Amino acid sequence: MTEPPRPEPRGGHASGPAEPDGPDADTGRPELREPDLPRTMRVRKRALRTGWTTGTCSAAAAKAASIALAHGDTPPLVDTPMPGGGRVELPVESYDLGDGRATAVVVKDAGDDPDVTHGAHMTATVSWRRETGIELDGGVGVGVVTRPGLGLEVGGPAINPVPRAQITQAVGEVLDLERHGVRVIISVPEGERMARKTTNARLGILGGISILGTTGVVRPFSTESWRSSVVQAISVMAAQGERTLVLSTGGRTDRAAMRLRPDLPEVCFVEVGDFTGAALRRAVEAGLSEVVFVGMAGKLAKLAAGVLMTHYTRSKVDRGLLASITGRAGGDEALIGRVAEANTARHAYELWEEAGLLEPAARLVCVRVKEVLERFTEGALAATVVMVDPDGHAPVASSEGAVA
Repeated sequence: MTEPPRPEPRGGHASGPAEPDGPDADTGRPELREPDLPRTMRVRKRALRTGWTTGTCSAAAAKAASIALAHGDTPPLVDTPMPGGGRVELPVESYDLGDGRATAVVVKDAGDDPDVTHGAHMTATVSWRRETGIELDGGVGVGVVTRPGLGLEVGGPAINPVPRAQITQAVGEVLDLERHGVRVIISVPEGERMARKTTNARLGILGGISILGTTGVVRPFSTESWRSSVVQAISVMAAQGERTLVLSTGGRTDRAAMRLRPDLPEVCFVEVGDFTGAALRRAVEAGLSEVVFVGMAGKLAKLAAGVLMTHYTRSKVDRGLLASITGRAGGDEALIGRVAEANTARHAYELWEEAGLLEPAARLVCVRVKEVLERFTEGALAATVVMVDPDGHAPVASSEGAVA
């Protein structure tokens, strides 16, 4: 479907990346900016193909290696569990069996997402250990966490919680982990080189890539075609007579949004990814009257700074804004300074939480995002903004006051 024309929002429209700590950091009305996508992410003329996350490929490799270790078999395909249920059968590139250990390689297929890890050789080495259960570690090419704010242990491998659980489940389908113990090492040859094309080093993940994935599936969120799919979803919703649009940034926030608004039909919920501006324009054109935005600290921090297209290559978190909000929420000078140097928006979130200021600070972020959304739509949409915790389990603050 053809995307509607782009009206120039009040406050201006810039074409380059948003710079952090700018002159608007301490004001209530930031310049509205909607930077364009890189040319490599333009729309394609064919349907986009989904792929598999590094977490899913690691789980498949770990299961294949466990089969080889326990039974001596080397199946060419391995049936792998997905985080949200369901299964996928992935091909195994190669095996290597040794004394008390087995290694399997699954090549990552990222589909049509512009993912630097496409083609990565996700490698799992499984060996016996005396203690029961699974010990999971990162090998060559998997990054090490060196800074807080990522929800992972500092000094540990950059393997996120959902892939950890997925790997454990996959291995547990082969071995009874209450009776047996194994060590699983996930490694990625060339992972350190791939990581140079990511923001990992800036976030304090050194030496390789992160093992990621919340659904197990790579959908092309970061392409312009995803923007078109968002516009189309809103058109479908409007055609059914609905007038309240609920935007979320991904799977976890989408599920949280549905829990917050059980009164609305499923068609009202749209995973907007990075394309808030495009979604709002279509909502106004379709005559909608209300938008509810549910997100985590990172995306909301960017929106609070006036950035309506939040892809990581085109926007950065404004730490000056977060520091200003910390002061307005009652933080002392020491806390303001720590937030000003925060590694990520999540790190700022954790600092607020430690100081007992999470609710007031997060509410100020939500209020500011509400102002940005309503100003972008020139008052055509009434906005409600809700921040949820990093796991997407519960709301922590709302632009409208107390949360359930």
